[in-house]
Order: sequence, then structure tokens, then C-alpha cells
Amino acid sequence: MSVVIPCYNYGRFLRQCVNSVLYDQPGIEVEVIIVDDKSTDDSLTTAREIELKHANVKVIANDVNLGHIKTYNRGLDAATSPYVLLISADDLVTPGALTRAAELLEAEPSVGMVYGRSIDFHKDLPPCRTEQSSWIVWRGADWLRHRCQSGYNVIASPEVVMRTAVLRATGGYRSDLPHAGDFEMWLRTSAVSDVGFLVGVDQAFHRGHDRNMNRTMFKSGSEKGRLIDLKQRWQSFEVVFDGVGRGLAEGALLHKIARETMARQALEHINYAYARGFRDFPMEDFETFAKEVDPMVEQTRLGRRVARRKRLGMVSLPLHPLWALPAAHWRLKELLRRWRRAKIGV
Repeated sequence: MSVVIPCYNYGRFLRQCVNSVLYDQPGIEVEVIIVDDKSTDDSLTTAREIELKHANVKVIANDVNLGHIKTYNRGLDAATSPYVLLISADDLVTPGALTRAAELLEAEPSVGMVYGRSIDFHKDLPPCRTEQSSWIVWRGADWLRHRCQSGYNVIASPEVVMRTAVLRATGGYRSDLPHAGDFEMWLRTSAVSDVGFLVGVDQAFHRGHDRNMNRTMFKSGSEKGRLIDLKQRWQSFEVVFDGVGRGLAEGALLHKIARETMARQALEHINYAYARGFRDFPMEDFETFAKEVDPMVEQTRLGRRVARRKRLGMVSLPLHPLWALPAAHWRLKELLRRWRRAKIGV
């Protein structure tokens, strides 16, 4: 299995990441490809030291900083094994993760990618589940339909192992989707192959820290970040259904579902902001996006509700008493979405 590790100024995390894929992966021959994107810390020095110690580790050093997308693709282009994992240098895989993924891919030739649950952590590694009980194989179009209906990504990224032949057939990461490149990749893969989910097992550790790209580049957690996320997810759907998804028998219907979902999500953010009295929320930007995606969104039930709330305005209460129930409903939907992701992968 090829493991591609892009690295930019993550030298302090690199050894732990590499060790997670080299050890405790029984039955797997691993090819590790570290791609240093002209780091300004000790990343390249650390990578070279690891390369000298392990014959199956190769280091590629960018002459100039290419950015994460081109760095990803450079590493993936160098992969030579039938299966490939792309994992950031600040993340890790769990013991046996590569073994479990390879077993599913060997048993299910129709599957183009396999994933399990990813655990978020900050400092010490939390306990993880490594005893696999079963797996689910989703028909690609069915998995894609779930994504169109929810609009959300259910994969953090380090928990995905892809079939290299499928990756080669569909292409690498897109430079015009710097925030949602992973999401678009999963959508694209599901349009041409089935998707495997490892049930009841943790496949990766996703590290949270102050220098995460989502925080520094894409303003994760802020209103601006939420709008960037909405726009990039919608662009991902557009790209897929204008490309490989066009050949699906139900492609036009799925595209329509995705359009309605993404417009609705933008209005739900506005709705929730009114319910919580968030006066500084950029309502106009979210509403403009919703109308651009689906010009008919104003005629929907949610569209009419948002228009009504705009007329009534906000009150200076933490939660408007008339809108407490819709806000609670919105929160319940979020909890249900997370539960489905953990249990069945969608």
C-alpha cells in the first residue's frame, strides 16, 4: 500500500505520523512517500532522517512552495501500489487500519474507496476501537444520493484508502477547490465505483491544533468560514454532475436534490441566527448564495419562514421564545447526522 504524507511545517508531528503507518499494520507492505512543500521548519531534515532509517520511505522535496493541492497530487502521482492513502503529517492512522482497509478492498472489487470512523484529538491519543465486526458496501449512486440529501461531507480524510486504479481513472485533486477538494474527490469516486464503510472501528486520528489549515486558511468556526464551506461544497456538486456524474442514470435528479439541499442549508443558517439573536450574522451574504444556487428557494416553506422573520426582526433575548422549537429542531438534525455518520458512514 502506498501512503502519501504531504508536509508543510509539521516536522514536530512527522515521525509519529510515519510510525503509525509503518508499525502495527499486520500483513501490509507499505510504501511511504513524504512530500515536503518547501517547509521553513525542520520538516525536510526530519523527513530525510526517516528516509535514511527506512528503505520503504521516499522523500520528495518541492523546490518552491506549491500549496497543498499540487503537493497532494505530486505525492499521489508517485504512488505505485494498488491501494493508496493520503494522510496529512499532523494526523495518524490507528493500529490495523491499513490491514482492515486492504481486506475490504481485496474482498470487494467494486469498491473504489473505503473508510471508517475518524477520532478528533488535540494532545494525547484517545482510546480507539480496532476490532472490526463488519463492513457495509454502499452502491456508489446510493452513497452519492445520501450526500446530495445531506449536503455534508462525512469523511475527515485520513481514514480513506482508495483503489489506485480508480484514482488514476478519475484524476487527482482540483486546484479550484482548495477547501472542499476531499469532498469532491469522494463524490467523484462514488459516481464511478462503490463505497465501503468499516462498521464499529476507528481508522484514523485527526489532530486539532492552532495551525490547522481549516483554521488558518478557511476560517473554520466563523461565519465567513461557514459561507466558504457552503460555496465550496456546492461547487463540488456542480463539478461532479457536470463531469463524471453526468453519466449516471439518476444524475439530473441527484443534481437537483443537491441544489435544493445547499440552498436550504444557507437559509437554515439564517433561520438559526434569527432564533439565537445573532445580530452580526451576515444574513444578506447567505441569502444571496441561497438564491444563486436555487432561484426558487424563496417559494419554499423555509424561504417564506425566513422572509417572515426578516419582517419581524430580532429581539434582545438569547433565544426568541417563538423560535426556540425550530432552533432545537435544527440542533437535533445535526446530532442525528453525526450519529448516522458514526454508525453507518452516511
